[in-house]
Order: sequence, then structure tokens, then C-alpha cells
Amino acid sequence: MPYGFSEPSTAAPTRVPAPASRTPHGTTPTPPRLRARTTAALRHAWPALAAYTAVRALGLLVFTVWAHRDHRGVRHLLMESWDCDWYLRIAQSGYADELGTRIDGNNLAFFPLYPLLVRAGDALVPWLPRGAAGLSVSVAASLLAAWGIFAVGDRLYGRGTGVVLAVLWGSLPVALVQWMGYTESLFTALCAWSLYAVLSGRWLWAGSLAALAGLTRPTGVAVAAAVSLTALLALRGPPAAARSRRPLRPLLGALVAPLGWLAYVGWVGLRLGRWDGYFAVQKLWRNEWDGGVATYRRMRDLFVTERPALFVAMVTVVLLGAVVLFVLSVGDRQPLPLLLFSGLLLVIVLGSSGVYFPRARFLLPGFPLLLPVAVALARARAHVRVTVVIAAALTSAVCGGHMLLGWHGPP
Repeated sequence: MPYGFSEPSTAAPTRVPAPASRTPHGTTPTPPRLRARTTAALRHAWPALAAYTAVRALGLLVFTVWAHRDHRGVRHLLMESWDCDWYLRIAQSGYADELGTRIDGNNLAFFPLYPLLVRAGDALVPWLPRGAAGLSVSVAASLLAAWGIFAVGDRLYGRGTGVVLAVLWGSLPVALVQWMGYTESLFTALCAWSLYAVLSGRWLWAGSLAALAGLTRPTGVAVAAAVSLTALLALRGPPAAARSRRPLRPLLGALVAPLGWLAYVGWVGLRLGRWDGYFAVQKLWRNEWDGGVATYRRMRDLFVTERPALFVAMVTVVLLGAVVLFVLSVGDRQPLPLLLFSGLLLVIVLGSSGVYFPRARFLLPGFPLLLPVAVALARARAHVRVTVVIAAALTSAVCGGHMLLGWHGPP
């Protein structure tokens, strides 16, 4: 396979001037060889990246036209609204140093990697308008995410499935968030490439990327657990040559994976002077894990006693659909790290007692759930595949516009 994380090719090595480019198996490639492999990987992935960009450009176009008709500011909505503003203020002024008692008011609930990147972007290009650096990070990360998602699908089922998988991820109902000043694109990129690294046996890459994901969102614990558990199980596998060659790599990957999440949760505890500081902050955001009781009651009320808003109904459909897709994924016997990640993500999102309406957004990183659909579409006739993809892209564009313009709340 042509990806940077895949096993080195057995073909003739690229000719370079210096003998130092001939690196031993498993060592870091020299820049010329790395550039050649990256270029080959991009050539292989370009249909997925082009199709993903086209889908998201359609969504942005529909949203822009809609916003202008409603006399709403496109730049403000994409760069500065809702959680975007929280991250921008963290990047500018840092974190709170006390717990306080204000509901939904403590910025320690937001993980630090994305605002650090925003701060770095603002320092490099200080003349850009507020929020432009954050949006740039998100758009760039969305392309890396689409590439990683394609790589996973391609490795497991072939290039066609990889392309469809990336397009489906860009066609989700709340996919407009991928091109907003939110963390979902960055988090998905780190998760996708971490899982790809697990599938290709690159344990240190997998653990390091999972650690960065753990610095990006609270659900980073899901990818960290998936990497660590898979790595530990790999240590118990048959003592083949591949395992005996570097027996410590899976162990190191397992140890590194949760460090990002643990580091931030521990730092919040030290900052607030209590071991459960981060969880106390989450309580102020009314976000605790109750095993799904609150989610069940909310869904029951929506169907029985209420007439739900369109956006809330859409969120409910996404949540129920995700459960069905997970069952299908288990039936398809997806690789263990993908099932662990998807399953843990679902448990965290559905088991929370927190606010209901952002949960479709919280599931955006769960791209392995889309694999059963992507495989089926890749095997379908071309006209069926094109029809479904176009319908999904148009539906996503309309839902994205409604999410920011019709729904009077955060995405």
C-alpha cells in the first residue's frame, strides 16, 4: 500500500544521491524517500480528497446562499459562534484557575490542543480576522481526516470503498461542523490515522496520535483505549518473527496512547486543587455518565409527549442509526480496533446525561460505523452509487444550513 504508515515496499528503492537514504527496515525514511512515498500516497488518495472537497464545498455554498438570504453573517457563524468563541477565548486568554459555580461557564471543559494550534496560527498570521486561524486548522484537518478515513477503507476493502467512505463522512447531516472553528475535524484526523497505524502495525505512531487525540476531545479516551487494548492483545499473539523482532513496540504504544487524556485531566485536577477537578467541571456543564438513562428518557419524551424540533429529531435519527450501524459492523467482523473505538464512542455519547442536541456532532469521528454502507455502495452499480452519494451530499447541505440558521442553538 502507498501510505506512509504501511509496510515498506519490496520494490526497488527510490534512487537518491546519498547512501544514507537507504534506511534499515522500520527506521524513519530520509526526506527524499518520505516525499516520494507521500506523493505516491496522495496520488492514490486524490479521488477521495477531491470528492470530499466537492461535497463540503456544496454544503458551504448552500449555507452561504441561505445565510445571505437570512441576512446572517457567514464569517461569524463559521468562525466565532458557540464553541468557536470558547476556543478563541482560550487561545487568547488561557484557562480559568478556579472551579466556580456558574453553570456552563468553566472553560476547563475544553481540551487544549486545538486552542494551542489556534494561538500558533494567530501568532504566525496576526493580520487575519478573528477566528480565521481556527477555521484554517479545521479545514486542513478535515482533509487529513478524509485522507486517513480513505486509507482505512482502502486497506480493508479496496480503493473504491475508501473513496465512498470519505465521501460519506463528508455527507453526514452535521458535516458542516467539519469546516467550522470546532475540534471535530482535528480529532477525526488523529483518530483515523491512529487506527490506520494500528491496522498496519505501527504501534508508536498509533500511540502517539492517540495521545494527541486525547488532548483534543474528552472522547479521546475511546481511541486511546482501542489502541492500548489492541496493542496488549498483540503481545499475547503467536511469537512469530514479526512480533519477536520488536516486542516492545506494542507495549510502548499501549502506554503512550492514554497519556494525552490523562495529562490534561491530571493538569485540571492540579490547577483546581482537587483530584476530581475535571469531573467537577463536567458536572457544571451537566455532563455525567449515567449509563444511558437520560438518553432513553429524552428519546421516549420526544416520541411520546413532545413534538420535537426538526434538528432534535435529526439528532435522534443519527443516534439510532449509529446503533444499527454498529450492530452491522459487528456482524461484518470489522477489525477489533475499529469496533473498540466505535463501541466506546457510542457508549460515551449515549451514556451521557449531558445536553442532548450536540450528540450527532459528538459521533462525527465514528467513521468506522459507515463502513457497512461504504462497502455496500462500492459493490453496487455505478448509477446506484452516484445517486445515493448525491442524495447524501444534498441532504447534508440542507441539514447543515438548518443546523446553523434554522436551529436556534449550538450544533
